[in-house]
Amino acid sequence: MIKVGNVEIKGDVALSPMAGISDSPYRRITRRYGSAFSYTEFVSTEQILLGNRKSIDMFRFQEMERPISFQIFGSDLNTVVEAAKRIAPLKPDIIDLNMGCSVAKVSHHGSGAGLLRNLPLAGQMIEGIRKSVSVPVTAKIRLGWDEKNLNYKESVHILQESGVSAISVHGRTKSMAYTGKADWNSIGDIKSFAKVPIFGNGDVASFEEAKDKIKKYEVDLVLIGRKAIGNPWIFSERDKSSASFAEIKKVVIEHLLAMLDFYPNTDDYGLILFRKHFAKYVEGTNFPKDLKNQMLQTESLNMFLQLFSNYEETETNAKLETIELNDILNCETYLVDV
Repeated sequence: MIKVGNVEIKGDVALSPMAGISDSPYRRITRRYGSAFSYTEFVSTEQILLGNRKSIDMFRFQEMERPISFQIFGSDLNTVVEAAKRIAPLKPDIIDLNMGCSVAKVSHHGSGAGLLRNLPLAGQMIEGIRKSVSVPVTAKIRLGWDEKNLNYKESVHILQESGVSAISVHGRTKSMAYTGKADWNSIGDIKSFAKVPIFGNGDVASFEEAKDKIKKYEVDLVLIGRKAIGNPWIFSERDKSSASFAEIKKVVIEHLLAMLDFYPNTDDYGLILFRKHFAKYVEGTNFPKDLKNQMLQTESLNMFLQLFSNYEETETNAKLETIELNDILNCETYLVDV
């Protein structure tokens, strides 16, 4: 069990916050399969103060998702602190400050990883939020802006002095984005001197690998991001390859219906958002490429369900190629009104 302030987390492998992915429908599924706790997608503090309904709705959750951390981002001290106060009545268990988003739209304006170049401000944000709300405050960082500016030791020191209750570390720099390999040695270095729980993140492809990272680098918890898309089984001791297609099919339908309920819209908006999940659910199965493409292009819910329901897996179907989302999925994907 991990203690983040006064919040207890039972488990040590969890879904990483991802824009366009870690919404309530998928958080519920991953929690059922074993994810230790929940992060929301990150939300702009400016939009919170503007009362943007679409942004604030991203904080919707169900009780089964607890403990739940609301992740926010921003570059202005007062805006960040006031936004944290504004969302506190929504009853999060934790509020998390994003200091890791690498895309220019966020980081080059001083938010996300941009805070790694202004650590005094980041510290003031953590302290300001902590003094304004009654829940623990955490942060998600990267190792630095680039290879010449690996300032993770200073980042951790300032955040701790400001009262942070835990720190999540993506083992890459801002300039790396999602390229190259995550540096787990540096994550382990952070754990060796940190006084608060450290959550490691980067390139973890299985539950077994997550457990190995915990054992080798002594981190308190491992966050799994891209490899968890379309693969809630990764949070259990089962490999997705052991799931029958009937089981995958059942989870796909459950997830789709949950998204349609969460995103009610006359034009089946939930179906459109679900496409990226569906492509990953059928990855590694014998699902035929032409049928997959047809389903990804349809905007008709009835057609999608009919095509999927009529398909029966056979050994003669061609193997689906692996889909790499590295270049199309990042913290800017599906970003709301920044």
